[in-house]
Amino acid sequence: MIANILSIAGSDPSGGAGIQADLKTFAARGTYGMAVVTALTAQNTKGVYGVQVISASFVADQIRAVFDDVRVDAVKIGMIANAEIAETVADILSRQPDVPIVLDPVMIAKGGASLLAEQAVSALRDRLLPLATVVTPNLPEAAALLGEPEARDRPTMAEQAEALRALGARSVLVKGGHLPEDESPDVLADPTGLTWLEGRRFQTSNTHGTGCTLSSAIAAELGKGNDVVAAVRTAKLYLASAIRRSGELDVGSGHGPVHHLHATS
Repeated sequence: MIANILSIAGSDPSGGAGIQADLKTFAARGTYGMAVVTALTAQNTKGVYGVQVISASFVADQIRAVFDDVRVDAVKIGMIANAEIAETVADILSRQPDVPIVLDPVMIAKGGASLLAEQAVSALRDRLLPLATVVTPNLPEAAALLGEPEARDRPTMAEQAEALRALGARSVLVKGGHLPEDESPDVLADPTGLTWLEGRRFQTSNTHGTGCTLSSAIAAELGKGNDVVAAVRTAKLYLASAIRRSGELDVGSGHGPVHHLHATS
């Protein structure tokens, strides 16, 4: 049976991030994708020029419509935009305890634009994070969630992963792409301890939507029934290939997208 995966996130009209990236990733991983829109953005590979936030009540209507009719095998949460939406999403998903949830705490776009209201950070941390099967912050996001300085080395990354898991998440994947070193390591904190996942750092500007893509790939693998470690390893390999082959695309003049459907071309 093909797994059904739901994304709750914002829209990127240029197609590289947000629900557009999520749906491409779900399809690439052999799953059926669905999407609840939390915000509309005016953006491209060069930046974000405007955001229209969907009302929390209509976000709730969208989620209920999906769950009332479709079996949902996993959920990916991306751009939440504000505290009211965070509270609403948490209220509904707390009634679905058997559905794996991947929380990508989207806060800042690649070009630097804020995608999460400042007062919403606590709502995301206190309400959504404890529901998550996996949380996937990068180094700035992990620091913001903890109210600490950004990690600059592996020991601090590991400490922050454990600190985030202590807030209630089952597993935390802290992504090390911002580390000042030649490689791009991630660390996974789960009930068994810490697992380091090494990664190659690619010399490319085509990194738009990498966080969305990785978290969506993890959700797809969890929806298929894989455990967290296997899901993360598979998702990282998929993303690495999507980045490596991103040069086959000709999309925009800023931070280009990864090649989500590289396996079909």
